[in-house]
Amino acid sequence: MHQVRDLAEALASGTLVLDGGMSNQLAAAGHDLSDELWSARLLTDAPEAITEAHLAYFEAGADVAITASYQATFEGFARRGIDRDRAAGLLALSVESAREAARLARASRPLWVAASIGPYGAMLADGSEYRGRYGLTVAELERFHRPRMEALAAARPDVLALETVPDTDEAEALLRALRGLGVPAWLSYSAAGDRTRAGQRLEDAFALAAGADEVIAVGVNCCTPEDADHAVALAARVTGKPVVVYPNSGERWDARARGWTGRPTFSTARVTRWQESGARLIGGCCRVGPETIRSVAEVIRAA
Repeated sequence: MHQVRDLAEALASGTLVLDGGMSNQLAAAGHDLSDELWSARLLTDAPEAITEAHLAYFEAGADVAITASYQATFEGFARRGIDRDRAAGLLALSVESAREAARLARASRPLWVAASIGPYGAMLADGSEYRGRYGLTVAELERFHRPRMEALAAARPDVLALETVPDTDEAEALLRALRGLGVPAWLSYSAAGDRTRAGQRLEDAFALAAGADEVIAVGVNCCTPEDADHAVALAARVTGKPVVVYPNSGERWDARARGWTGRPTFSTARVTRWQESGARLIGGCCRVGPETIRSVAEVIRAA
């Protein structure tokens, strides 16, 4: 639905609920995501499935949908024989699919769309998004990110989600590419303890965004809930900006067994603590589904 105010203004007056994992919702609906394009493959094969996944989260209480463009890049589509014009159209479709879900939800509250910008490593589809340090310069990373950021910005999302960023070089490149696009963004790292996945101090990583007016929130995603506990207060202190936090369920991926192990540690008690520490965009990433988001929304709206 059309917004009567921008997202930055909404964050200044309260906490918004993000959605949960797109991939687990699509997998639960029976879709095979083993392709290198991951959920972005469905932009070409079954875009209605993406709309349905967004709708499930809106109906569960999410205020913000994150598009299925995390792994959608011109380079990745080219490997599938998709030319640049068609790829740009698919990037725009990711935003349109979320907008359509917002229309179908018929909610009385404002609903927002965040266009996902995943890291360079997501395009490689080899797990390097959780390591960073690709051997590319900041300028090379900026040249990679800028074209799809331009394409997504042209589709007029409410915000760009610069997410699962593993290191400060890539964050610097993304912030450079963001300039002049006319769309605000949040910057969200994938963290381990008090470090980025590439091993830099998280305090220094957050500081990169402190003076960027285009960045309306800073935080972490696709980490454990335990890592998020530390990061929220740190991001608030270092940047003075609203904090975005959407960790995984707490289960861990066993690459050898190709399955999830352990138990979920994502809890509503944590949601309350994150909010008290400065979080204003709260949701979940991998293995966090609509029922958990429903609980998050109930906690936030009861506060």
